[in-house]
Amino acid sequence: MKAASAFFIALRYLLGRAKEGGRYLRGAALGIALSLVPIVVTLIVADGMIRGITDRYLELGTGHIQVHNLLSSYAPQSALPFIESVPGIRGIWQEIQGLGVVYGETASRATTMRAVDPSFWEDETSLNFLEVFAGEARLTDDRELLLGKVLADSIGIDAGDTVRIMTLFAGPTGRPIPRINTFTVRGIVSSGYRELDSLWCIMTLNAGRQILQEQNSFLLVKIDDPYGNSSGGADSVAAELREILGTGYSVSTWKYLQYSQYSSYESTRQMLLFIMALIVIVAAVNVSSATSMLVIERQRDIAVLKVSGAKPFFTSSIFLWSAFLTALLGSLIGIGTGLIIGNFINEIIRGLEAFLSFFTGLFNGEPVAILDSGFYLEVIPIIIDSGTVLAIALFTILCSVISSWLPARRAGKVKPLDILRKY
Repeated sequence: MKAASAFFIALRYLLGRAKEGGRYLRGAALGIALSLVPIVVTLIVADGMIRGITDRYLELGTGHIQVHNLLSSYAPQSALPFIESVPGIRGIWQEIQGLGVVYGETASRATTMRAVDPSFWEDETSLNFLEVFAGEARLTDDRELLLGKVLADSIGIDAGDTVRIMTLFAGPTGRPIPRINTFTVRGIVSSGYRELDSLWCIMTLNAGRQILQEQNSFLLVKIDDPYGNSSGGADSVAAELREILGTGYSVSTWKYLQYSQYSSYESTRQMLLFIMALIVIVAAVNVSSATSMLVIERQRDIAVLKVSGAKPFFTSSIFLWSAFLTALLGSLIGIGTGLIIGNFINEIIRGLEAFLSFFTGLFNGEPVAILDSGFYLEVIPIIIDSGTVLAIALFTILCSVISSWLPARRAGKVKPLDILRKY
């Protein structure tokens, strides 16, 4: 008998009437679908969170690549002509960083002082992640500042207010001496990620040269394809810059600058997927139980096939095809449902928060926040890793077929006369 016959018999078992045994297979398919929905949603949320947070650090913080002058940290701009000659470079800005204390109306906070060319905040990719809550994100005077929203709220400052900033500089004897300068807050901005907003105190490059130690100066570089792994990616461009600039410069990619944080995110993602994979394995074993029940209910069919000349392999292949089709159906339903839920995850979360907050409000409770904005993004970007989704589907099908091998093999070894005597 042809293999196609085994396929169509298995398809009939899966889609046939409940009393013919298909109910076991359809139940197993439902179990697989239910196990895959949370996996796909978790994958979308995890990838969205990782990419969203990383994008904000890259576009508004570290840049894609940083270049430091090891011989003269006061003059990193000497590398500009060489960097500009490298293809794939989209923008270059000098930045000076330092630590300081900002004094507001109600409190003071230690913060990271960032002095960078104002055009950095007007770059297209920077504007994609920068939200202005008050004033404007444009510095036209060296005595103007931009503050992160969390930092501004914590010290009671709004756009147009005046703040004092204390920094340290080396005195004649080399000992640090405090220096206080007054600035006007031009705007209150946010990246959408609390950790960044809580540290931002942004000034012009000229102001940074006056009140910060310029040895903490470097070049921020943005490229066309920061996530690429081939030519044009961060590693490739960084390698080309090292070759052009020589040993007098340090060239670091965002992967190195954010290695600890990015590795932590990726490890968490892998652990979540591993735990979910265990659920899939359990669901796949359920396919084996369904196949065993199908073999028991289809004893007459097996006997008829054997008497008609069907070989053991053909009989076994019918039930292996049944397991395959069951896993395929469950995967299609589960992954499809997971993708739909994942695509609307922000709306679902907001709806659940409003629903739960309504009931807590009846008892004078606090509004419910499912995702704390102090640790998560306010809006989750939708990132679908098609390769990983396909791998999950293949893994589910493979586990289901392997787990059904034994009951399918037993069906192939059944002796027709033993069955016919029972009926």
